[in-house]
Amino acid sequence: MLRQGLSYQFTHAVVRKPAHSVVDGLRATDRGSPAFAKFESEHGVYVKALRHAGLKVTVLEAQEDYPDSVFIEDAALCLPEGVVLLRPGTPSRSGEPIELASELGRLGLVIHPHESGGFIDGGDILVTDSSVLVGLSRRTDRAGFEWISKLLQQWNYQVLAVETPPQVLHFKSDCCVVDSTTIMATSRLSGASCFSDFKVLTVPAGEEAAANSIRVNDRLFIPAGFPKTSEMLAAAGYSIEAIPVTQPRLLDGGLSCMSLRFSQPPAA
Repeated sequence: MLRQGLSYQFTHAVVRKPAHSVVDGLRATDRGSPAFAKFESEHGVYVKALRHAGLKVTVLEAQEDYPDSVFIEDAALCLPEGVVLLRPGTPSRSGEPIELASELGRLGLVIHPHESGGFIDGGDILVTDSSVLVGLSRRTDRAGFEWISKLLQQWNYQVLAVETPPQVLHFKSDCCVVDSTTIMATSRLSGASCFSDFKVLTVPAGEEAAANSIRVNDRLFIPAGFPKTSEMLAAAGYSIEAIPVTQPRLLDGGLSCMSLRFSQPPAA
């Protein structure tokens, strides 16, 4: 079933401030620890950009016990039917969804609990207007996919499993929605069969990290520092805005994972 604009038209977002403990966050490859002050500054730019795109942004307090909690999208999936709590595939993050459920509940959002022994990270879930694609990865297993597939099919979503390339941490590290019919992806994913019904823009070689971008209403936010990708998207007619994410990238994070974006307004 086609849900026009589901994947990029939003009214609200929820973000979490980075904790001082973010310097101890997870990383697949150690490229150095982020500097807290700079991380905090870049996060502030990100929040401001979401607000300029027309979103009402709720900023949750930092959680020092969870260094990676700034990457809030891994703990939940937001859909018009409510918030689906997930189960991150790393033990150090297992408590994040429980904390988040309480906070989002106070905003009046409908919460659907995780009811599976499997693992699933939000960074592996790409919502398009026509389907929900779930990447099987080091953080999302088959049991996690089977659980969320069964739940979302009850709401008439088409849910598809995708094999994430072994060198890629999260499915959305290498792809994003550009509009209802267009995907941007790295060469590792651009030929994937799950994208056969889409126009695919392939990220220029050497700028693979630019694939972790987000479309928010009429703007396409891309990480700063990727001129070839910016040129490609501008030539295609998109309104782009580059946002610095040098510190999140040290922890394998990016634009998509630092917010929960949705169009279901909190209850009054």
